Amino acid sequence: MSERHAALHTAEIDAPAETVYEIVADVTRWPQFFTPNVHVEHLAKGEGTEHIHIWATANGSVKNWTSRRELDRERLTVTFRQDISAPPVASMGGTWAVLPEGAARCRLELHHDFTVVDDDPDGVAWVDSALDRNSAAELAGVKRVAEGAAGLGEVLFAFEDTVHVAADGDRVFDFLNRADLWPERLPHVARLDFTEVAPGVQVMAMDTKAADGSVHTTESVRVVFGTDRIVYKQTTVPALMTAHTGRWTIVPKDGGVDVTSQHTVIVRPEAVEKVLGAGRTVADARAYVRHALSTNSRATLGHAKEYAEGPRG
Repeated sequence: MSERHAALHTAEIDAPAETVYEIVADVTRWPQFFTPNVHVEHLAKGEGTEHIHIWATANGSVKNWTSRRELDRERLTVTFRQDISAPPVASMGGTWAVLPEGAARCRLELHHDFTVVDDDPDGVAWVDSALDRNSAAELAGVKRVAEGAAGLGEVLFAFEDTVHVAADGDRVFDFLNRADLWPERLPHVARLDFTEVAPGVQVMAMDTKAADGSVHTTESVRVVFGTDRIVYKQTTVPALMTAHTGRWTIVPKDGGVDVTSQHTVIVRPEAVEKVLGAGRTVADARAYVRHALSTNSRATLGHAKEYAEGPRG
């Protein structure tokens, strides 16, 4: 029988236990709140239970696995057990436990237990390192969001741009999926390093030229679902943001397709005046970010439309 290992990571949080529990319980927000998490899909959901598929970075690589979770609001716990793990992990489970320490303070514990493939010592070291890094990042994410919950609605926002394309959706998908060709196809992309690390999982580093001539470097992980949806998370974001996730969707409509670029962003309040100048506000930052991202999205959508509606071959 494989040797089982254990790990415990904790954080003291100046926020009500119920607020912290809600953050842990809602996995759909993890990509915005937790640095390592790229995307989460619900495979099934019931009363107090859920089956999820997670894509996340670990020790510099992209991993994905499925887990079953049990949520207990009264006990303020969420237990989880992976049913399909990613090597070197052979099995993994654990518990999020929120321990109240008064009305406005609590302790968050993240317990893990795991085995590794073939009991490989290097595998154990790899998992220990990944858990230390990711757990620290996740606990820091919970702490940051919980302690700033009152202002979350101001710094977190989402928006989208849509264009109708009078062509087959596969042509649009080809344009969006082949990001490695964007430097040839998109004038605002100055450089792009592209690697498909696994089928449907893409890692890219991109230099984007803004309208004012400045160049911004971002790194992203993209997950491709069929030919109608690509989701992504920027793993390296500009200074004005804490998080940026997005998705491209292709939906049949009126003999063609509607193509939508959707963004979810969290602004970094402490960076606003450093980046935009003295006296500028979070509202100014939201407008600035939305304009910058929408400008690039609309440009990409326009070129995708031109490509899809144009002659083949």
